Amino acid sequence: MKGLLARKLGMSQLFNEDGTVSAVTVLEAGPCRVLGLRTKEKDGYEAAQIAFETLAEGKLNAPRAGGFKKAGIDPHRHGVEIRNYAGVEQGQELKAEMFAAGELVDVTSTSKGKGFQGLIKRHKFSRGPESHGSMNVRQPGAIGATDAARVFKGVRMAGQMGNERVTARAYKVVRVDAERNLLLLKGGVPGGKGALVLVRQSSKPVKAKGPAGKPNPRKV
Repeated sequence: MKGLLARKLGMSQLFNEDGTVSAVTVLEAGPCRVLGLRTKEKDGYEAAQIAFETLAEGKLNAPRAGGFKKAGIDPHRHGVEIRNYAGVEQGQELKAEMFAAGELVDVTSTSKGKGFQGLIKRHKFSRGPESHGSMNVRQPGAIGATDAARVFKGVRMAGQMGNERVTARAYKVVRVDAERNLLLLKGGVPGGKGALVLVRQSSKPVKAKGPAGKPNPRKV
């Protein structure tokens, strides 16, 4: 497993060899520093703590500043722990060049907040009839059971949409700009411009191509 913290810069497009255009998301991936390591002997599991975006020491509280001082690296704004991260050492610098074009990665970020939304936008419900006298064009139908005098938990209703931590899997790395620490991923990545993004080696296997030469559906 390998991964980086990145900053979403926005979207762009690339021209392919066949003349088609692909939409890509541009991520400023790193440089990150390895703040600490977890081992099975001491902690019961293997992981690496990754820090991203340097900042002034005075902007951190004493416990956080002490952790960076103990590790011998400059203070950083963000940090994350990635399980099963192997092949790194404490204080090592990680850059976008650890990934290569053609690789598949998983992306974790906070999705855009849409505010309070109804059933049609939030859950893709169909509208009601629009005939004369209809009173439920965009309203929900029955939400209760046939015999229980209550509403069960988990019923899809109106409410807050977006602004939640989501993971999108199997993004293809289209291009890596090692000089500027940029990763170009095919498609749109969750989150708005400037969002903090965690990019990890994909854990979603892809089946071999079928008899007709077309790829079979992916599975987790």
